[in-house]
Amino acid sequence: MRAGTTTRRGGIAALGASVALLLGACAGGLEPSSSGLAGAEPPAAQTGRDESERPAPPAAGTAVAALETLAVKGRAPKTGYSRDQFGPAWADVDHNGCDTRNDILARDLTRTVTDPGTHDCIVLSGVLADPYTGTRIDFLRGQATSTAVQIDHVVALSDAWQKGAQQLDGEARRQLANDPLNLLAVDGPTNSGKGDGDAATWLPPSKAFRCQYVARQVAVKQAYALWVTQAEHDAIARELSRCPDEPLPSGGVAPEVVADDDAAAGPAGTEPFASCAEARAAGAAPVRRGDPGYSSRLDGDGDGVGCE
Repeated sequence: MRAGTTTRRGGIAALGASVALLLGACAGGLEPSSSGLAGAEPPAAQTGRDESERPAPPAAGTAVAALETLAVKGRAPKTGYSRDQFGPAWADVDHNGCDTRNDILARDLTRTVTDPGTHDCIVLSGVLADPYTGTRIDFLRGQATSTAVQIDHVVALSDAWQKGAQQLDGEARRQLANDPLNLLAVDGPTNSGKGDGDAATWLPPSKAFRCQYVARQVAVKQAYALWVTQAEHDAIARELSRCPDEPLPSGGVAPEVVADDDAAAGPAGTEPFASCAEARAAGAAPVRRGDPGYSSRLDGDGDGVGCE
């Protein structure tokens, strides 16, 4: 009997200790969690977190806000694409008597000289502050010289075709191809290097212009109900994260061109060399940033030394 009594007393003592621990835990403020495990993190509402810490939504009228309205889909096949699907090149869609190419040259170039025999439509010469490279280009119309300045479709027509334009009617595609919002006068070789790339595969060499560039792409795609791929969306979002207040362009005005520090030419009053061959012929190669004749177009690896 004594052994049994001892056993019962030990069991009662253990039970009493367990009850005391539980009461102590409750007195200390521990509450059962949803998982039934003491110490699990309570709901966010009980932590005192400030809901205002969440990121604010993008401001209306910004490219960031407009980007979030674009559909994100995969690229459609290029089947059926041709330039002719967008109407004749450089149509006079605004009926001002001048073709679109010359309209854009007149808009984007300064110190222009026009042909009076064409009602001042054809631009014979001018100076371009190139948005893609941040450099100055002297334009001269001619078979061997006109290609120094090309008119770029900011959203390439092939890219547009694969992201919704094939669903537009012919007139809408003609407007897209001639919309001043989608057109920029730029450095010819740089434009050729772009091809039909989207923001995931190509951005202007001038970092100072990239925010404006992707904002224009967003504006065009929103205006014509085109979509973006996930990679393209993410690339645009990365650029706009540096300029969250970048406004969404609403018309075909000329861009504001700001030269990068590494894209600027040499000292004031000097012109950059047109090529490394010209720099070498002048005995100036290699040409360094800040030297007369330097421009980022001569500095392929961006190390500040051109024509190495």
